[in-house]
Amino acid sequence: MTPFIAACIKANEEIKEAIQDGFDASWFEKTEVGAGGDMSSKLDLMAEAIFVKYLGSFGQIESEESGIIGEGEAKIIIDPIDGSANALSLFPFYGTSVAKINEEGLLDAAIVCNLGNSDIFFTTVADGIQQGKLFSPTFHTPHTAPHAEVGLFEKAYANPTLVALLDQEKLKFRAPGAIALSLAYARSVNYVLYMGSFRIYDFAAGLALCEGLEVIVEEDYVIVSKEKAIALKIESLIKSI
Repeated sequence: MTPFIAACIKANEEIKEAIQDGFDASWFEKTEVGAGGDMSSKLDLMAEAIFVKYLGSFGQIESEESGIIGEGEAKIIIDPIDGSANALSLFPFYGTSVAKINEEGLLDAAIVCNLGNSDIFFTTVADGIQQGKLFSPTFHTPHTAPHAEVGLFEKAYANPTLVALLDQEKLKFRAPGAIALSLAYARSVNYVLYMGSFRIYDFAAGLALCEGLEVIVEEDYVIVSKEKAIALKIESLIKSI
């Protein structure tokens, strides 16, 4: 495990400790529009401050909340709370995502954490893709469900025509509302689908965890699946609309 990944894990553990006994009332307050275009909550800013404390020495941070923070040749892209709306609704599918771009412009580390259940996923050149739990020293290759019955469709609410087509093809899905987390679980579901414009904060870390899977990235959709036939079938449905 690299020092960067170890620091990311420590940051996530501190955030988890902060929230495990319930949310402070102030965290539900919205402050201002963040760099990613959404309103930042004080929960987002609390998590961001913890990441800055642990990761600031590794390079310049680009956060969905505050934009550019600090200096350095490497760039660290963070979404302090992935699935903020879920978190602020106390729906336990939310987490964090971090991606590190090195001095050569290549992604050399990524980590996604589900703060709801403490699942954590990371990838580096040396370690490959690993899965574990916060506060545990044990990591392993990610769990895979070979006959998964559901996919994950982010932004399903904005795409009713495609929802109907997926239903006709019996491609069941859930829409949990946190894209980095959904991508982190791509090996244990039938597919992950995102429709709409997207930002680097949402995808940098999550897509890095999908190496070795069938991945289709276009301007207005992303499809990931263990099976090429499933990915191509979904793409054909999109193109038929």
